[in-house]
Amino acid sequence: MPSTCVKAPVSQIPSHFPHFLHPRTIIKPAVFIHNLFKLKGIDRFCTNCAKHRIIMPRSIPEMIRGNFKCDDIAKCILGLKTIDIDAYKVLVIKGPMTAESLGEILTRERSTAYRSLQNLMTSGLVHRETKTITEGGYYYEYKALEPAKLKEMVEGNIDDWYNKMKKIAANIDKEIMK
Repeated sequence: MPSTCVKAPVSQIPSHFPHFLHPRTIIKPAVFIHNLFKLKGIDRFCTNCAKHRIIMPRSIPEMIRGNFKCDDIAKCILGLKTIDIDAYKVLVIKGPMTAESLGEILTRERSTAYRSLQNLMTSGLVHRETKTITEGGYYYEYKALEPAKLKEMVEGNIDDWYNKMKKIAANIDKEIMK
């Protein structure tokens, strides 16, 4: 870890720090830009948890110079984790399946697969269907949205964020002096 990082206890993490970046914080992410802080290679602020060390950039130009990948952008913009993206990819490739089947493919517990599916449903990338068992009972089968829809969602979120930032920037000369 570069020496310019500052280790800070959880109590000193800024209020705008996204909750999903550190398991002990309860702050919800406010806007898309905050999600970008988890990208690798930008050397400014670290939590004190070595397992979940996160680095925050100082500026948008630093983020632009970062090493972005498609998975990073999708995770960032939609507030997902690596396991969630992996689960989405499996559902796209293999088709609809249960949480148990997904867990086996991902070599994770069913409960872990279920949490990822919940995250994917919340973000709108997955929906579930109730299937009836002929002998009685039911189970859930999860189906992923097409990657083209994921692309539309990501682009839409970027556009929304951009428009919001443009509105704020339009009055920055007046607002900053208040």
